[in-house]
Amino acid sequence: MMYYLPSRNLLGRGCLNELGGEIKSYGFKKAFVVTDKGLSKNGILKMVTDQLEKSEIDYVVYDEVSPNPTTRQVHNGVEVLQEEDCDFILSVGGGSPQDCAAAISIITTNGGDIRDYEGLHKSSRPGYPTIAVNTTAGTSAEITINYVITDEDRGVKMVCVDKNSIALLSVSDPELMVNKPADLTAATGMDALTHAIETLVTPGANPVTDATALEAVRIIFKYLPAAVKNGHDLDAREQMTYACFLGGMAFSNAGLGYVHAMAHQLGGLYDLPHGVCNAMLLPIVEKRNAKYAPKKFRMIAEALGFPQIGQTDEEASDFVIEKIRELAAEVGIPTSLKELGVENPDLDTLAENSLKDACAPGNPYMPTKEETIEMFKEIL
Repeated sequence: MMYYLPSRNLLGRGCLNELGGEIKSYGFKKAFVVTDKGLSKNGILKMVTDQLEKSEIDYVVYDEVSPNPTTRQVHNGVEVLQEEDCDFILSVGGGSPQDCAAAISIITTNGGDIRDYEGLHKSSRPGYPTIAVNTTAGTSAEITINYVITDEDRGVKMVCVDKNSIALLSVSDPELMVNKPADLTAATGMDALTHAIETLVTPGANPVTDATALEAVRIIFKYLPAAVKNGHDLDAREQMTYACFLGGMAFSNAGLGYVHAMAHQLGGLYDLPHGVCNAMLLPIVEKRNAKYAPKKFRMIAEALGFPQIGQTDEEASDFVIEKIRELAAEVGIPTSLKELGVENPDLDTLAENSLKDACAPGNPYMPTKEETIEMFKEIL
């Protein structure tokens, strides 16, 4: 079994203070900072650049990344990086800047068009050196070998799984997350839960990924409501940081499933928030998956306090599905596409593209197009 993870990872309160020293240990001189305008404006980026300035590391900021990063943003970023002669990439943010940075990294060293790298391990050379500073507890993009880029021409989110895109170093400091709004905290937290549960039931799971994914599930159910209720609860924020890391360790090495396959299409076609789409679809898809992975659903149920004796597999899976729905409701996740402004989605295109998504083969079974349409209908 091959197991992928950045070779060095900083976790916990205050670890951002070690960033400058870590960068200098690699001998880097000038950072190409990939981020978004929200982080540029709210003071989070400044917390990071202050560390660069303190260590006398030069930098240039590229903050053109959108919530669903696009092919154009990737290629524009490559041009700026090369023009500015930066010797490493510093990604700052949640999944969007992390994914965009990974794509920029791959194109910088491998050339071509980012569309060439859709699918599994398409690059031939290691990506440009990257250090990933995470600012949300959910996507795990700072430590995984996966990145997702929207092809605007097709309206499709391309899933790229590439061992060459992994960062040299990840940094996850919960102090960077305390000002995140409640809705974003909820969405990214439910994204982390989706990672953990999908990884547990995928055929690629193994005892190592099971162990980290199960612990992520336990932590998320216990601490996500507190993090949403009070963003300045550093204990809850720190625990969610650990859950995000644990879930990323699992799915980067075992894969994901049909929840992500469907959610990617909603994001690609309608530019909807990824974590919210995952949260709405998770109980719907897993209800169908349950009969194909009864042992795993019993494991999840037991981790959430379900009695171990005298209960059927169906009762265990029903317990898990209900717990997911309860958590989503508690943290304020929308329940329909209509709430997100989408009233007449193209169900046929959504279903066809879901079946083609790189995450689809990781599901315990392959739904039909008709089943996929029915699942989308449940969130209309």
